[in-house]
Amino acid sequence: MDQIRPFILAIPESQLDDLNSRIDLTRWPEKEAVDDWSQGTPLAALQDLLAYWRSGYDWRRCEARLNGLGQFKTEIDGLEVHFLHIRSPHAGAMPLIMTHGWPGSVIEFMGVIEGLTNPADPAQAFDLVLPSLPGFGFSGKPAATGWGVERIGRAWGTLMTRLGYTRWVAQGGDWGSAVTTAIGVQRLDGCAGIHLNMPIGRPTPEDLANPDAADLKALGALKHYQDWDSGYSTQQRTRPQTVGYGLVDSPAGLAGWIFEKMWAWTDNSGSPFDALSRDQILDNIMLYWLTATGASSARLYWESFGSFAPQEIQLPVAVSAYPKEILPTPRKWAERSYKNLIHWGEMERGGHFAAWEQPEAFVSELQTAFGKLR
Repeated sequence: MDQIRPFILAIPESQLDDLNSRIDLTRWPEKEAVDDWSQGTPLAALQDLLAYWRSGYDWRRCEARLNGLGQFKTEIDGLEVHFLHIRSPHAGAMPLIMTHGWPGSVIEFMGVIEGLTNPADPAQAFDLVLPSLPGFGFSGKPAATGWGVERIGRAWGTLMTRLGYTRWVAQGGDWGSAVTTAIGVQRLDGCAGIHLNMPIGRPTPEDLANPDAADLKALGALKHYQDWDSGYSTQQRTRPQTVGYGLVDSPAGLAGWIFEKMWAWTDNSGSPFDALSRDQILDNIMLYWLTATGASSARLYWESFGSFAPQEIQLPVAVSAYPKEILPTPRKWAERSYKNLIHWGEMERGGHFAAWEQPEAFVSELQTAFGKLR
């Protein structure tokens, strides 16, 4: 049952025809009552995106790219796990497993693969393992409860062992941060250290009583998230099945749900396209549409939302802090949990989707951080 099998994507043309038919039959609501994104994805913005999806977007381009990188599947703990495995051309490359989040996918990492696996300095090279979370993309969908981030972290440890790696490092943001934190907390065999682009920390009573500038920024962002940006997570952690029907059945519903986060969570000047292209956004949405994972991916919130809490880690931890992260954590908050903090990078640009938005800076951060563990 521990066999690793090559996986080739070949979506039937009938599925693409069905998608186009559903886009054509979209029943649109009226325009929002404001002239911005404050009530959610604007009608005109979503109609523009779907018009391109219907008539300008080329799925076969993305499909060929994924197939060219090297896709695989293996069964771990009764669940099919899909992953990309890209070996560096350089001997002695450091094995690195990177975990995406919601509403992302392995598409988030497309822009950093070349820089990480084939850098100008071969001594900085990585072998990459990019799994799809359970219930996401082309991984299996858990049919029973119990697939929380701790179990996923252990599954990733099994995957790295199965691939023959005895010493490796891990990276993640969003749910990837929670999974990578779980790897660090559990001190999985072979893991030499972790890197997070969404560290988790909490203020002390002293921070609240006498906040400095970093405290005030973080507390303000947390209040904004709770007041205006957490509706999706409340729905997905309480009633994921209910929202799942619309996400699986309607291209407009799925795109509207995800596209909003490309606006709200990236470092942009008012448009999500300041940070990501239409093709990048739709490549990612397609990994939810083609696999009908709108409901199964949402269930991870029901399963593990409480895991977004500070946890003590003794392993080496590196952090890259991006200015438009939705839940920023000041260094002093993080240091209370990360007992061996080996790197803290304050980034000039970027938001929640670090590797996707700022690939060159992301590659540099990982080379610097994990260079201390080589």
